[in-house]
Amino acid sequence: MWQKLSLRSRINLLLALGLTLGLAINIARLVVEAAPRVRAEDQSVIRLAREFVETIVPSLNEAPDPDARLNQIVSDLSRLRHVSITRQGDVATADHAGNGDGERSPPAWFIALVHPETTTVSVPITIHGKPQSLLITSHPNDEVAEIWDGIVTQLAVSSALAIALFLVTMMVVGRALAPLQALSQTMANIEAGQYASRVEPGGAPELAVICAKLNHLAGALGEAVEDKRRLAERTVSLQDMERKEIARELHDEFGPYLFTLRAHAGALTRLSEDGRAPSADALRKHATAIMEQINALQQFNRRILEKLRPVGLAELGLSEALGVLLRLWRESRPDVAIEANIACAPGEGGEVADLTIYRTVQEALTNAFRHADATSVSVTVEQAEGIHGSRGCAVVRVSDNGRGLAPDHKSGFGLVGMRERILALGGTLNIVSDNGGVTVEAVVPHGSNP
Repeated sequence: MWQKLSLRSRINLLLALGLTLGLAINIARLVVEAAPRVRAEDQSVIRLAREFVETIVPSLNEAPDPDARLNQIVSDLSRLRHVSITRQGDVATADHAGNGDGERSPPAWFIALVHPETTTVSVPITIHGKPQSLLITSHPNDEVAEIWDGIVTQLAVSSALAIALFLVTMMVVGRALAPLQALSQTMANIEAGQYASRVEPGGAPELAVICAKLNHLAGALGEAVEDKRRLAERTVSLQDMERKEIARELHDEFGPYLFTLRAHAGALTRLSEDGRAPSADALRKHATAIMEQINALQQFNRRILEKLRPVGLAELGLSEALGVLLRLWRESRPDVAIEANIACAPGEGGEVADLTIYRTVQEALTNAFRHADATSVSVTVEQAEGIHGSRGCAVVRVSDNGRGLAPDHKSGFGLVGMRERILALGGTLNIVSDNGGVTVEAVVPHGSNP
C-alpha cells in the first residue's frame, strides 16, 4: 500500500503520524507524572495544615471558651482545598467527602491509574488538661481533577495547533511539489518526440534545478535528433556523390577504353577476313594498343577498388596497408618528404576502426598533396589507453608544412565524410591550420571485429 501512495500523500501521512505520536507522548508523560504530583501535593498540604494547627492550638487555653474557639478554628480550616480538619469523632463535610466537582470529575480509568489514596493524620491537643485530637485528612480528588483538566486543556490546545500545523504544511508541501505534475507532462511530451517542450522552474530549489536540467536535456535531445537527421541526410548525399563520381569515372574513362579496345578488335577482325596475309607490323600495332588499354583498365580498376575498399587492409593489416599507401605517394610525389611512425598491432583496433584510420590518413594526404603545396608531410599513428573509458584508442596525426587553409575555407565532402565516420565511432577530429601548415588529428576508439 505504501508503494502506491504519491509523494505528497506519503509526506502528509508521515507528518500526521509524527504529530499524533508527539501529542500522544506528551499526554502520556503528563499521565505518568500525575501520581507523583498527587502524592507530593497531599504530603505538602498535610504538613502545612499540621504546622498551622500546632501553632494555633496553644493559644486555645487562653480563650474564654476553648471548645467554641476550637470549633470555630476547625470550621475555618475545613474551607481549605485538598484537606479537611475535624475533631476526633466528627464526620467529614460533604464538600470534601465527595469526589470533587461533578463537571470536572476525571474518568474512572484515570483515577485508577493515578491511584489516589486518602491520608489521615491525627494531631493530639490538650485543652485545660483534657487530651483531644484533631484529624487532618487529605482529599486528592481535587488535585486529580485539576491534573485531568490540565491534560484535557493541553490536549485540546495541542490538537488545534497540530491540525493547524498539518494544514499549513500540507499547503506548503502541495505548492512545493506542484512542479512534479508539470515535470511529468513535459517528460511525456519529450518521450513523444516534442523536444521543444519546456517546464517552468519553480517549487523547492531542488525541483527548480531538476526543471532546469530537464529543459537542458530536452534541448540537447532535440539537437542530437537534429544532428542525427542532418547526418543521415549528409550520409545519403555522400553516397549519392560517390555513386555519381564512380559513374562519371566509369563513363569518362572506362567507356573510352572499351571503345578503343572495340576499335582495335574490329581492326583485327577485318585483317583476319582479308584474303591477304596480315602484316606483322599491323598485328603488332593493334596488339600493343590493346595491351596498353588493358593496362590502363587495370590501373583504373585498381583505383576504383581502392576507393571502395583498401586493397590488402584485411589481409595484411593496417600497418602494412598504410605502408603501401605511403609508398605509392612517395613514388608519385618524390619531391615531398614523407615521415611516418606507424605503431599499431594487427587487428588491435577492429576492422571498422582500422578502415576509419586508413581513410583518415588517405584523405589527409590527398588534401596535403593536392592543395597545400607542402614539401614535407608527417604521418603518426600511435596507440593510447584510457582516453575513451575502458576502450583503448588510436591517435592519428597528419601534419604538413604547406600554406594552410584559407580563412573562408569550407570542408569538402572528404573531410565531412571523415568527420562523420569518426564521430559515429565515438571519436573526435580536430583540424588546426596556421601559416606553418595544417595538422589533422583524430582520436579513433577501438572497436570489435565483426
